Amino acid sequence: MTFDPNAQLDTSEVTDARGRSRLGGGGGLAVGGGGIGLVIAIVYLLLGGDPGALLNGGSGTGTGPDTNAPESSALAQCRTGADANQREDCQIVGYVNSIQRFWGTQVQGYQKAETVIFSDAVSTGCGNASSATGPFYCPVDKNVYLDLTFFQELERRFGAKDAPFARAYVLAHEYGHHVQDLLGDLEASGDSGAAGGSVRTELQADCYAGVWANHAAADGAIKPLTPEQIAAADAAAKAVGDDHIQEQTQGGADPDSFTHGTSEQRVRWFTTGYDTGDPRQCDTFNATNL
Repeated sequence: MTFDPNAQLDTSEVTDARGRSRLGGGGGLAVGGGGIGLVIAIVYLLLGGDPGALLNGGSGTGTGPDTNAPESSALAQCRTGADANQREDCQIVGYVNSIQRFWGTQVQGYQKAETVIFSDAVSTGCGNASSATGPFYCPVDKNVYLDLTFFQELERRFGAKDAPFARAYVLAHEYGHHVQDLLGDLEASGDSGAAGGSVRTELQADCYAGVWANHAAADGAIKPLTPEQIAAADAAAKAVGDDHIQEQTQGGADPDSFTHGTSEQRVRWFTTGYDTGDPRQCDTFNATNL
C-alpha cells in the first residue's frame, strides 16, 4: 500500500508507548489463538462485560498508557505520506487516519479510537497485555493496541507476507471491532465453535476490513491497491485462520474451539467486503453460510 507523498498525517490518533509501557494490576491478557492470532479483548462479547474474568483473574482496572502525554520524538517525525512510505510506524499512522476517515462517513456519530503502539507489555482498560497477545481492541477504553513485532511473528511462524497492506488489513480488522462496539454488536453471544458468536464477530471484522480497503483510495491519501497488495492481505487472513494456527501449533484443527474462523472463511469474508464495498453485506450474524 502506497501513500501519496504529499498526504498529511495526523499523529494525534496514535500514541507511541514504546519504551515507556507500565503495567497495572491484574494478570496478562490471554485471549484466543494461543496468543498468536488476531486476538482481541472483547470483554463485553465473551464475558458479559467483566474484564477481570478475561484477564486471568486481573482486576481489569488498568487505565492504559497516558494518551495525553506529549508525542514521542519518533511519531513527531511522521508528517506526510512520504514518511509513511519509508517508516513502519508512520505507515500505522497513515492507516489509522484513512480507516477512521472512512468509518466517520459510514457510522453516524462515529467516535475515534486511538491506536497505542507498545513494546513488550502495556496496561489497558481491559488489564495487562504482552507482545505475545497480538493486536487487540479493548472496548473498555476504546483503544486499539499493537506491538509492531507482531508482523514479524506473523511472517516467521505462519507464512504471511510482511507487506504494507498486510499490516493495513490487521489494523482495519481491529477497527472493525471498534465499529461493532459503536453499533452494539459486541454484545452478541460470544460462544466458541465453528458457527459460534465469536467466529461470526471476527468474520464481520474481516469483512469490514475489506469494505475499507475498497474505499481506501477514495480520498487520494492512499494510491489505488494493486493485485499484489490484495494478495498480501489474503495471505495475512489465511495465516490467522483458526485451522491454520492450530495445525501449526497443535498438529491438527479442532472446530469446537474455533474463535476466529478458518483461513478460507477469513479470506472469503474479507473479499466480500472488498468486492462490494458495502458494510450491509457483512451481516455474518445472520448468515447461514459462514
